[in-house]
Amino acid sequence: MDRCDECGFDYAGVSTDELPSLLRTLGGRYAAALAEVRKVRRRPADGVWSPLEYACHVRDVLGVQAERLALALRVEEPEFTPMGREERAVAQAYNEQDPATVLAALGAAADDLAARIGALGPMELARTGVYPWPRPQARTLLWLGRHTIHEGEHHLLDIRRAARSETAS
Repeated sequence: MDRCDECGFDYAGVSTDELPSLLRTLGGRYAAALAEVRKVRRRPADGVWSPLEYACHVRDVLGVQAERLALALRVEEPEFTPMGREERAVAQAYNEQDPATVLAALGAAADDLAARIGALGPMELARTGVYPWPRPQARTLLWLGRHTIHEGEHHLLDIRRAARSETAS
């Protein structure tokens, strides 16, 4: 995947130098997006997560990506375990969590991953691991960073859609 047809994210459009700063902005951008939603726990449609659930997911994506990055720096081409997004949402009761706590953890996870990626040089960013989505494929740590930004951007779009659906109903 080089470009997301749905949200327009262009992987190649994110330079190595931009990764840390783009990651660091996620905490504030999610706080601003959730502030625009009246009912953060409201699911806009069947099978669609609430804005709070998307924020929980992104918080967890950031943590999982940090674990994957650390593993790829220790092991030659590891196979990354799927994060179990749907199972995690149920097991951790995403929609019951405190929004302020979620946003604080999302911001901290974004800052942590930004620092980790920012400390890597070209050789480390070229290291690979087998990423499980959309099908198992060897991906570089640079791609992992870009994909994490994509996850953040894409789910901000989902939250904005939920906010628009509030005003339409």
